[in-house]
Amino acid sequence: QTASRSREQRQTGPVDVFGHAPSCEEVMQHFADLCRQLDIDPKDFRNFYTQLKEKLNYWKAKALWSKLDKRASHADYQQGKACTKNKCLVLGAGPCGLRVAIELALLGAQVVVLEKRESFSRNNVLHLWPYTICDLRGLGAKKFYGKFCSGSLDHISIRQLQLILLKVSLLLGVEVNTGVEFQGLIEPSGENGWMAKLQPRSHPASAFQFDVFISAGGGRFVPDGFKHKELRGKLAIGITANFVNGNTAAEAQVAEISGVARIYNQKFFQELLTETGIDLENIVYYKDDTHYFVMTAKKKSLLKKGVIKQDYSDAEQLLAPENVDHEALCHYAHDAAHFSTGGKLSDLEFAQNHANQPDVAMFDFTCMHRAENASLVRERRGRKLLMGLVGDCLVEPFWPLGTGIARGFMAAFDTAWMVRSWGMGVPHFKVLAERESIYQLLSQTTPENTSKNYAAYSINPKTRYQSVNLSSIQPHQVSTVILLFPFLFVDSVSGFEELLKWCQKHTSGYEDVNIKDFTQSWRSGLALCALIHHFRPKLIDMASLDKSNIVHNNQLAFSVLEKELGIPPVMSPSDLANSEHIDRLSMVLYLTQVRSAFSVPTKGNFIYLASLYWLCCSPALSQPSSSSSRQTPPVSPELAPDMAPEPEPCTSVPMTNSEECYFCGQRVYVLERISAEGKFFHRSCFNCHRCGITLRLGGYTFDQNTGKFYCELHSEELERAETSCKVGHRAQQM
Repeated sequence: QTASRSREQRQTGPVDVFGHAPSCEEVMQHFADLCRQLDIDPKDFRNFYTQLKEKLNYWKAKALWSKLDKRASHADYQQGKACTKNKCLVLGAGPCGLRVAIELALLGAQVVVLEKRESFSRNNVLHLWPYTICDLRGLGAKKFYGKFCSGSLDHISIRQLQLILLKVSLLLGVEVNTGVEFQGLIEPSGENGWMAKLQPRSHPASAFQFDVFISAGGGRFVPDGFKHKELRGKLAIGITANFVNGNTAAEAQVAEISGVARIYNQKFFQELLTETGIDLENIVYYKDDTHYFVMTAKKKSLLKKGVIKQDYSDAEQLLAPENVDHEALCHYAHDAAHFSTGGKLSDLEFAQNHANQPDVAMFDFTCMHRAENASLVRERRGRKLLMGLVGDCLVEPFWPLGTGIARGFMAAFDTAWMVRSWGMGVPHFKVLAERESIYQLLSQTTPENTSKNYAAYSINPKTRYQSVNLSSIQPHQVSTVILLFPFLFVDSVSGFEELLKWCQKHTSGYEDVNIKDFTQSWRSGLALCALIHHFRPKLIDMASLDKSNIVHNNQLAFSVLEKELGIPPVMSPSDLANSEHIDRLSMVLYLTQVRSAFSVPTKGNFIYLASLYWLCCSPALSQPSSSSSRQTPPVSPELAPDMAPEPEPCTSVPMTNSEECYFCGQRVYVLERISAEGKFFHRSCFNCHRCGITLRLGGYTFDQNTGKFYCELHSEELERAETSCKVGHRAQQM
């Protein structure tokens, strides 16, 4: 018994030290020590977890293994064999990056995570939805952090959450590399597949070849091929502040503030203004590793208190570092925190951020970004790469409401489900179409409209979303959501060259037009106008164009192509004229459609093949119709009508009207219609009910009660309003 007890003490020592390690650096160091002591190779990812369980089989470890085993036994993972042939690179060791890495490891994939930082220093506290609490408990969060969501607590600091997920990732065989900067993808060459360019260049992960790339690198890093749009609303200035938590008995007695809004407690905010000159819209206080406060301040009060030096109408200029007095900001946050807690936190000392400065920050709550698509496939030299986004890289949420981590985890599960399909050989079009179908639901997800059976949650979207249509976007519609058949044409070298030569051929001889690439050569708008004039000279008067009037030229070309040929603009005329970096792939996609409209389809032509695929896959076109009318592709005027080739059998399906437009009530034909929420309409009619902006599939919210569609900006405003109502109602009840 003595020998057994001694052996157990030796076993518990290193794993307990690892499990309770309070920093990223210590976690990595103790994990390496544990592997050496147990003589287990962490690079042997397929067998690492099994060997670890065999060598650490005492009761404390068994309690953790039982939780992880329960998760791993889910049918979705197929006993860890669903993705055994896949190698995945995950960029970013934030909560969402680590969460998706865990799921990929459970699927049996080899997973490598890259993180630029060597430490976890984010003190800000996250509100957790009920399902995220259940999910983290299922991963053994309490084993690593005993205070996790104890009692009525429903929040955790970002740093602690990262530490929990880092430990789970390492135990499951994920290779996590810190202090490594990702600098881009390296295309396949010779016998090498897709690789990453890293700093330092000599890092062992530089040799890792992968077929799946998941970016969780935050909003600042969006891989080529993904487009982001900015959502702006009425100016809202947010302030976050973290103060040292001494964990004293007096501090423990101070009540948290789950959310107080001005509209529901005007007396509190008026007294705050009268006594301190601080004017807030709302304030939240959470107690975790730090005393964490987040508040929305009024601009007028910030100017009066000297926090903002000079007033500007532009939010970016208004909150620029040079226009903010940091010392005054510290005083502002300190006084707001002191007043809101009734002075019970008598010794408020700022915690330190990653730069060893007082952890207080001011930012624009108004501006958020969202990716237009969640996935794409790239191909070079026969090597395909599945790419996906999670976390802030996918959608930048309103964090104080808890949507950041909740929707971030949802996206991580959805991404893992996509990789599962990829690994099991599902056709690529279907993989991408299904991922985009699920992405449409993300911005609408709330605690109220997701399944309440949290224990049954898995990476299968049907276990989480109450009403999910995995085929709301069909494979033939993928081109409107992501890259147009990227692995067949757009992303192939020969395809690029062929398209460039076609553009050069048909603009040869036009003054001030010299096409050399898919970016700068198109900025003036003359090249696009020349293409149109070559095929339809009556539509554009080239002699009247001024090469210096760039916006006008682009507007003319875009308008003609949309009106005459039904090709929607790839970007705004001003964006094309003024953008420092024209998106190359967007221009390729746009010009591909232009070439399709001006060319006679042939069997060997990519666009013709894509059209056949579109037509054959369309369920609506497989239905018989009483009408004999049909729409045919535009034919170049250089060819007489009788020279046009006969259409193939599947293009002879009658193109009839299938529905009336949900918005305007007019006839909408199959080839021009789009659909969402089971409703059909013209693309030009798909607009936000509030502001009239054109919506995109995957970027809207549908109100089932009113039957109206909204853009994300007004969806977020509605969500904030609803949350404020709930918070206020709860505050009144208290």
